[in-house]
Amino acid sequence: MTSQDPKAPQPEGQKPPMLEDRRRRRRAEWLSQAGILTEALPFMRRYNNQKLVIKYGGHAMGNESLAAHFARDIVLLRQCGVLPIVVHGGGPQIEKMLARLAQKSHFVDGLRVTDAPSMEIVEMVLCGKINKKIVMEIQNAGGYAIGLSGKDGGLLKARKHMATKIDPATQTAQEIDLGFVGMPETLDPLILNALDNSPLIPVIAPVAMGIDGETYNINGDTFAGAIAGAVAARRLLLLTNVSGILDEAGQLLSELRVSEARHLMQKGVITAGMIPKVETCIQAIEAGAEAAVILDGRQAHAILLEIFTAHGSGTLILPD
Repeated sequence: MTSQDPKAPQPEGQKPPMLEDRRRRRRAEWLSQAGILTEALPFMRRYNNQKLVIKYGGHAMGNESLAAHFARDIVLLRQCGVLPIVVHGGGPQIEKMLARLAQKSHFVDGLRVTDAPSMEIVEMVLCGKINKKIVMEIQNAGGYAIGLSGKDGGLLKARKHMATKIDPATQTAQEIDLGFVGMPETLDPLILNALDNSPLIPVIAPVAMGIDGETYNINGDTFAGAIAGAVAARRLLLLTNVSGILDEAGQLLSELRVSEARHLMQKGVITAGMIPKVETCIQAIEAGAEAAVILDGRQAHAILLEIFTAHGSGTLILPD
């Protein structure tokens, strides 16, 4: 028995089997895409004209493929009527530039001290190279972005941050001078609110002027949390290198109340680098943000999965 030649003449009214199979596959793909859009539509309406503050950094920012996905997702959010505000970090890039310029890093009890020469490099890398790269990526994806820092429009004023440690011998608190490391003091969202009715997407570097006139570097998560609270964001999204907050068995917790998150920190379930992220989420909520999410920036389209699907993507933290 010989197989039928798809190029051979077919009886009138019939199409070659291969062509018909291709049409069926395309129709299935279109129906699948329509189903996805149908599922997403209620969420698009929910977030229309709502601010999302997104902390972008870590693995996602250093991976070219993920960076391209991130830029397209941000553009899609804006096209759907969402108002994304991107805050970025840049620790690894700063480290590389410090090493390249032979600028030695100083540490006190494991904490980096940012002296005046280092602060110049930090500002150059954050406000220059990284910020403009993200702006370019968003614009290459079809959007309109504007690069800012805490200095622009008087967006954020900082105060000098003094870390503390407990002396094991005396059990007394001692202050550690970290140099030009700051904490948010006041925030004026005027410049961000002015962008609401424009297609421009703000991309913000966590550098700010201090109330003493000096320039300070601020932790990116902390900076994003302060903005989320000040603009009453619908969501603060912290992109991390983990799937979210895990329980004692190592399973992802999809949702927590603020009091539950505090309880997990007290029990030691939430530990190490996750503690300051959770504290940032709680502070943002208490300052005016509706909710916060810790999610995996290594996952392509993590933001869209969190915002536009019922199951979400990371750990959602809600007020009590």
